[in-house]
Amino acid sequence: MAEAPNSATLDRDEVARFAKDAGQWWDAGGPFKPLHRITRERLTYIRDQLCQRFGRDKTEAQSLKGLSVLDIGCGGGLVSEPLARLGASVTGIDPGAENIEAAKAHAKGMGVAIDYRVATAEEIAASGATFDAVLLLEVVEHVPDVPAFIAGIAPMVKPGGIMLLSTLNRTYKAYAFMIIAAELILRWVPAGTHQWQRFVTPEELRAALRASGLTPTDTTGLVYNPLWDEFSLSRDIDVNYFAAAIRQA
Repeated sequence: MAEAPNSATLDRDEVARFAKDAGQWWDAGGPFKPLHRITRERLTYIRDQLCQRFGRDKTEAQSLKGLSVLDIGCGGGLVSEPLARLGASVTGIDPGAENIEAAKAHAKGMGVAIDYRVATAEEIAASGATFDAVLLLEVVEHVPDVPAFIAGIAPMVKPGGIMLLSTLNRTYKAYAFMIIAAELILRWVPAGTHQWQRFVTPEELRAALRASGLTPTDTTGLVYNPLWDEFSLSRDIDVNYFAAAIRQA
């Protein structure tokens, strides 16, 4: 499969930045350590939103059974795998072949069935495929044109379905925490991982969602407590935040 060129919705440099460490996706102490640190909070938010939307009992082991989920920019499958264990039928896509190879290998070793594909979101959208839930986790802040990107993939949300996103707010507080602290001082992620000008404010994100025919329903923050060295869901959306939007049935 030929590599897709740079476009308003795909930056090959960003893809390459993650692909070069593809062999370490599941190393909790490696370059993707920050994503491992927030796994519990991400899964809690996703599970609770899906259960609320589709009338499921979140305490059940297979609470997402029968729901179709598209994980865009799935990387090594850190979210795709646990969602599949909750019963969801998961399709994980990523433009980086190295990422998909790592995801497939890990899922096979764990005995988890997931439909992983080397593909862009636009390619899946062009096929006419639709899903109960479409996930964009730590993706939009790496996209050159967020409104165009969301407009292109919003049709993949089924009527009555939901889109769930997580991203970074374009505030000076986010710059201080995510770039100065996380990249340059604490070295949680490699320098250059984030571009502050691509961070997306909640207002910008909601506008893009509405313009794409989706109705925003929730915004929830993710905060870090240095005293306890842990992350938690919060009403504080100054740095990291989740968002949900539905397509009316």
